[in-house]
Amino acid sequence: MRRLLPLLFVTTACHSFLDQATPPPPPAGSPRLQLVDNFTSPVYLTAPPGDTARLFVVEQGGRIQVVHHDTTRARPFLDLAGKISSGGERGLLSVAFHPGYASNHFFYVYFTTQTNGDIRIERFTATSNPDVADPATTKLILTTPHNSQPNHNGGLLAFGPDGMLYAGLGDGGGGGDPLLNGQNFNALLGSLLRLDVDHGDPYAIPADNPFVGQANHRGEIWAKGLRNPWRYAFDAATGLLYIADVGQNLHEEVDVVAANHGGVNYGWNIMEGASCYNATTCNQTGLQLPVIDYGHNGPCSITGGYVYRGSAIPGIRGHYFYSDYCAGFLKSFRYENGVAVDQKDWGLTESSVTSFGQDFAGEIYMMAGNTILKLAPGT
Repeated sequence: MRRLLPLLFVTTACHSFLDQATPPPPPAGSPRLQLVDNFTSPVYLTAPPGDTARLFVVEQGGRIQVVHHDTTRARPFLDLAGKISSGGERGLLSVAFHPGYASNHFFYVYFTTQTNGDIRIERFTATSNPDVADPATTKLILTTPHNSQPNHNGGLLAFGPDGMLYAGLGDGGGGGDPLLNGQNFNALLGSLLRLDVDHGDPYAIPADNPFVGQANHRGEIWAKGLRNPWRYAFDAATGLLYIADVGQNLHEEVDVVAANHGGVNYGWNIMEGASCYNATTCNQTGLQLPVIDYGHNGPCSITGGYVYRGSAIPGIRGHYFYSDYCAGFLKSFRYENGVAVDQKDWGLTESSVTSFGQDFAGEIYMMAGNTILKLAPGT
């Protein structure tokens, strides 16, 4: 099986990105990758709402680091190394700051447990020191079993434009969805969840979630049919949701839908990308097909990014950026009238691209190996 994260990645599943054909020259006005700093297996980067001075970097081993005005603080914001299992696709996988973080100081983390690898979402509270969180303030939001396989944990928490907390969960691991969670609407795995963390204890299920009140359907589910939605992104400017779903052995995909469109079925394991999975024919009725579908001839595992909404590089505004763990390219497209247009390969490659991040100003960062790189104006 292929891995998203670096420690246990099976290299025989793909060719090195160095073996790929030389990409075309980058377009005029293209971005370059500027080193921010080195970390230990960084897998995510974000910033609290309204915070223009700091970046928060999630390290897979369990720490959240603070970068303040380009300087990494000596003390981590939070250290959960004693609570998590780390390696392969497991670990501390993301952090999401509440939209009202400036007043309530709430933030949420997604990790796999040290005891058995189960998925766990917890809330913490920052202290009066804005660069330090209090580990004793932990509150369990949601947990689900994930102990039979170590891969396909999903991993991203994000607040949507509607103020709800979204969580992308993988199908439970193994090859071909052996647990059949992809199309099991009574299972949280293989889903994008939508939770109201401002009501209920520890959360309420929004009344407009698509499966509320339906038998054998979990009300928390917003979308279904996902294999491993390691990274997804909301684009508030257009009201769109981009999901990069990791494929099995043949296809990697990016799906784009209206962010307020609930109940979407992305097809796994009926489909892999735009093709029937392990079958010559299949019933695609009601399934969402991807706008990007690329195969495995060097690439192996898609790493989704963001739509660029920053100001440093005006020429790339509106482009959704993505990469691949094995191929290490930097590619983008614009979504227009239901299709991916203006597709570009920017001629930049890095090894072991695990994730992207975005600061409050809309600038984009790439995590590759132990480095964090920023998309900066080209020379």
